[in-house]
Amino acid sequence: MLRRKRWLFAMLAILPTLAIFAWVRMYPIAETLRLSLHKWDILSKNKPFIGLGNFQELMGDRLFHEALLNTTIIAFGVLIITIPTAMILAAMIHYRTRSRASGFYETAIFLPHVVSLVPAAMAWKWIFDARLGPLNAFLGMFGIEPQAWLFDPTLSVISVIVLCSWQALGYAVLIYLVGFKSLPVSLYEAAKLDGASGPQSFWFLSIPMLKPITLYVSVVTLVSGFNVYAQAFVLASDAQGAPGRQVRVLVLDMLENSFRNYRVGYAASEAVVLLVIVLVLTLIQFSLLRERGRS
Repeated sequence: MLRRKRWLFAMLAILPTLAIFAWVRMYPIAETLRLSLHKWDILSKNKPFIGLGNFQELMGDRLFHEALLNTTIIAFGVLIITIPTAMILAAMIHYRTRSRASGFYETAIFLPHVVSLVPAAMAWKWIFDARLGPLNAFLGMFGIEPQAWLFDPTLSVISVIVLCSWQALGYAVLIYLVGFKSLPVSLYEAAKLDGASGPQSFWFLSIPMLKPITLYVSVVTLVSGFNVYAQAFVLASDAQGAPGRQVRVLVLDMLENSFRNYRVGYAASEAVVLLVIVLVLTLIQFSLLRERGRS
């Protein structure tokens, strides 16, 4: 009887939280799934059910294919840059800096993660400027010709990857620092007694033991990369000021279809495709990086 009362009290205590979560998270997902199956036009009163018609149209949409390709390249580019860089920086801060200086380095690296996105993107837009940007001025010191970073389709994608990696790095380093501080010191002392060098201990001890941290950081980074929008919107504007034309991404394509073309159902189908891609990639990451049970 006592256990039943405790279970009932626990359920009643978490019920408001579950209700808020269902309203804020689950209901929008269910509504998006419903909209994706309808020809939902804001200007039309008639919103017929068309089944998978929106998804069939997506398969032949050139702009959707371009947005999906750019978004995938950006997401995996940020992931490839962020994970090893964050792990190395976290190791350097944890093992190579004094306790008084480590706080300064942690703050300096984490600041880009909390800086407002639009001002940061505007600053990077000036850095990548073809005529006045300091990046081309720096490259010119080595005899490299100025590059049109924000006007070339390939270079503009690279520019967005650099900006997104710069922003994601601080959070990843912070999480890895927590992981390094939780590693047992005795294993490293034993490895040192056996003649293992610092790089060997890092490769054979730190990286395997940090697999749960790597899994978490990789999932968060990849999901954030697939939701990229403001970086491309601000950074990769064309000369006439039309935002995001050089780098078309999925979220931008969804917003344009919803609020410019008034095709809400079609945009919802894009959102469903994005959700499925993120879920599949997350499951793949869990299968590759999950911690094996000890025998």
